Amino acid sequence: MPRNPSEPIGSARLELVEGVHLLHPEDAVFEAMLRGWERQQRGGRNLQAKTINDRIGRVRQFMAFTNEYPWTWTAGHMDEWMTTLVSEEDKAESTIRNYQQAIRLFCDFLIDPNYSWGEECVGRFGTHPVQICHEFNTVAHLVAYEGKAGRRPFTRKELQRFFDYADEQVDRAVKLKRKGALAAYRDATLFKVMYAWGLRRTETARLDIVDFRRNAHAPELGDFGLLHVRYGKRTSGSPWRRRTIPTVMPWAVPVVEDYLTNVRPKFGLEEHPAVWVTERGGRLRGREINDRFAAYRDALNLPADLVPHCLRHSFITHLIEDGADAKFVQALAGHEYASSTAIYTSVSEDFMNTMMRKALDRALALEDDHDS
Repeated sequence: MPRNPSEPIGSARLELVEGVHLLHPEDAVFEAMLRGWERQQRGGRNLQAKTINDRIGRVRQFMAFTNEYPWTWTAGHMDEWMTTLVSEEDKAESTIRNYQQAIRLFCDFLIDPNYSWGEECVGRFGTHPVQICHEFNTVAHLVAYEGKAGRRPFTRKELQRFFDYADEQVDRAVKLKRKGALAAYRDATLFKVMYAWGLRRTETARLDIVDFRRNAHAPELGDFGLLHVRYGKRTSGSPWRRRTIPTVMPWAVPVVEDYLTNVRPKFGLEEHPAVWVTERGGRLRGREINDRFAAYRDALNLPADLVPHCLRHSFITHLIEDGADAKFVQALAGHEYASSTAIYTSVSEDFMNTMMRKALDRALALEDDHDS
């Protein structure tokens, strides 16, 4: 049916044919609501498919929990769901807030008179949807970082132990003539790249060989003076964000160069664009990075709160400790706001002790000058 230009995308009049008897009207109207909301987000707001699908999944989850349709939802249903998610499923605050946001946005869509869903529900069911997410029953976004408090950067000693252990797995596999030697070498290099360029897991997994480039201002680094990140973190449904990172840890250059020159060709995938390939011929996935990282971390008895993203934390923290300009580090990390970089900056105990010692020495020297 051709679209009426006077009707907005996602409206009830476009999703439901007027005058047609529905065999199961409640289910049909609910599916039409979701379909209309999906089209409104995709066409009207140009959101990414994953963002839309995640939100629809939350609505379906809430529907299954309440066993009620949207035109009979109440704030009490939201309270009960939140109690279950917090007390029984132990969801993080950021997860809770994302769930609530999905329901809030869906309700906003349904009660907007421009889309006519309220009018449709009154005509069919004698009632209409209402907003069930309010300030008094939802989690406010009060802090910039809502992740686990235990997440932190590696100390320099922990980081060295981790890299040494990864290298040992390569030597061990080679000595035992095991098949996994190439994968172990790849992973040892991958973790060093994550740290040396401050990369997120997805950014790392999606690197292609051509993303390493020359830097005219650092010719001594050869073909590895810059790293172009094409799959940076999305925000608010935006496309992938790109950034170019100048190499600031030159020790990592021969590590990557050796891997690309001497190790990666042994996978037999010369035509594959990815930096990190598997023995089965595919691109390494984020979940596989997680699994190998966790295996090494646990073997070293390091805290379970350390995850691959902590390598990025360490990159930012160690640069700040070494005296790098905060604005420069912000640009390397790809943070739009300085406050985002500050979240990752938690200087180490050794650094704090060094600064304390310098401060004490200066104070004591001033006292000695005063006494003399």
